[in-house]
Amino acid sequence: MKNSKKKVVFVGLSGGVDSAVSAALLQKQGFDVVGVFIKTWHPDFLVCNEEEERRDAMRVAAFLDIPFLTFDFEDVYKKEVGDYMISEYKLGRTPNPDVMCNKHVKFGAFLNKAVSMGADFVATGHYAQTTEARPVGLMKGKDSSKDQSYFLWTLNQEQLSKIIFPVGSLPKTEVRKLAKKFKLPVAE
Repeated sequence: MKNSKKKVVFVGLSGGVDSAVSAALLQKQGFDVVGVFIKTWHPDFLVCNEEEERRDAMRVAAFLDIPFLTFDFEDVYKKEVGDYMISEYKLGRTPNPDVMCNKHVKFGAFLNKAVSMGADFVATGHYAQTTEARPVGLMKGKDSSKDQSYFLWTLNQEQLSKIIFPVGSLPKTEVRKLAKKFKLPVAE
């Protein structure tokens, strides 16, 4: 994919360093990058810093001079992640909300909306990797202390073929160095 030109990739910008570096790397590889902040649900009784995270994501998009969108997936998140967690707790089980968020929100609703708007791919700052061979294989991130591939086990071939994990082949220390090198506003 490093030689792809004029392919459109919607990057899930969380406001953190991993997604910011992902967007910068893809831009440097020649992709047309669109930054997207994904708005999710949280219960009223929990303090949430979503607005601050969104501002950080907007600052990254402005710095990279890329379009910035906000996708509101509160309803999907509430139904597929929040309600799932509550029902699992009621049954005495320990839920894994990250797996459900990746399945239904990031690589469900986000991927589907991005593709419907013309994206060839979506990307995130997950520490995971995919193989270029078909069928697409999901592999651990290079940094074993940051690996997130186990949160992505529900993804199918169609989804994996449209996902890029730009920082998956890097150790977190290198991601931090790149953030500083690129002078990204969230480097620190």
